[in-house]
Amino acid sequence: MKGKAAVLKGFRQPFEIEEFPVPEVAPGAVLIKIAMANICGSDLHIWRGDLPIRIRPEGSIFGHEMCGRVAALGQGVDRDSLGNPLKEGDRVAYCYFNPCGKCYQCLQGHRAACPNKTSNMAGSIKNPPYFRGAFAEYYYLQPGMFIFKVPDSLSDDVVAPANCALSQVIYGLHQAGLRFGDTVVIQGAGGLGLNAIGVAREMGAGRIIAIDGVAARLELAREFGADDTIDISVITKPEDRIARVIELSNRRGADLVCELVGFVGVVPEGIAMVRAGGTYLEIGNISNGQTVAIDPSALVWGNKKVVGVVMYDPWVLPKAIDFLVRNQHRLPLGKVVSHKFPLEKINDAFRQAEWLNRQSDVAITRAALTME
Repeated sequence: MKGKAAVLKGFRQPFEIEEFPVPEVAPGAVLIKIAMANICGSDLHIWRGDLPIRIRPEGSIFGHEMCGRVAALGQGVDRDSLGNPLKEGDRVAYCYFNPCGKCYQCLQGHRAACPNKTSNMAGSIKNPPYFRGAFAEYYYLQPGMFIFKVPDSLSDDVVAPANCALSQVIYGLHQAGLRFGDTVVIQGAGGLGLNAIGVAREMGAGRIIAIDGVAARLELAREFGADDTIDISVITKPEDRIARVIELSNRRGADLVCELVGFVGVVPEGIAMVRAGGTYLEIGNISNGQTVAIDPSALVWGNKKVVGVVMYDPWVLPKAIDFLVRNQHRLPLGKVVSHKFPLEKINDAFRQAEWLNRQSDVAITRAALTME
């Protein structure tokens, strides 16, 4: 048997569809037949060459936000990571990274900070197991990686963002210490931001303010539970947006401001929106070498905290699935995936998803590739 995959051979270059042998499944491993793979913002950063990731001459298969069904179980695997019976054909979600469990960070309980967690993505596509990324018909889950059954009541559209965008913001809000009744500002109403709004509401946020420049995204933010929205195309000056947040938060500033858009220029503005003693959560800015000037005294005199988060601890993913089950009829979760393409149209999907140097026409949250 062979399976198709989209191979990237150069930054900002078109993907090429190639076929690879479906690998034998080693003891402890799981082969996944992918149902849907989303184009996350970080995938766009990789495609542009914003991150220190090397593309081999033979090319690379990447992508990470996905869901699927068990195609084959390796010897010794008959249950998921919570002990639920697991068999071929079961719908599953899974962590796309693999904390080693042995390093200093893992032993401290900080698996999201494991320096070895992305080792499962390493290796050449010339060698088994080939399928190391989501933009393919199969995905090879290495022995020891975390996998969880998904109920059939949840559609692929709803489940696909669970192992990245949804779990990322659940973990981020947890690390930032969101408390009942807090005023929360969401900078960016894309895939991360919309999920963060829904999660913040369930965690007990008192007031949620969403900031974006696309009217369709702001409308969707309100559907997810935002109490107030700020359109940067209308309120164009940062000082005016800061003043608006101060006004909406009883003249205090927000308890928590979340950077979920990936523009380094919004950071000083966001920090200024944080109340004295509050927290700034940084998730979106993953591109290396992007800098911005800030006044550190604003942090000192304001007793403000800055929390940086990437990925999540594996315990988060089953909680994300539970969140989807509880909220599938309350929130417009299926709208997070706004455009769908077959794998063979991945270049069209990336053109649609690319937001750099585009403005109000980017009424998109996630573009998805469907394999079924």
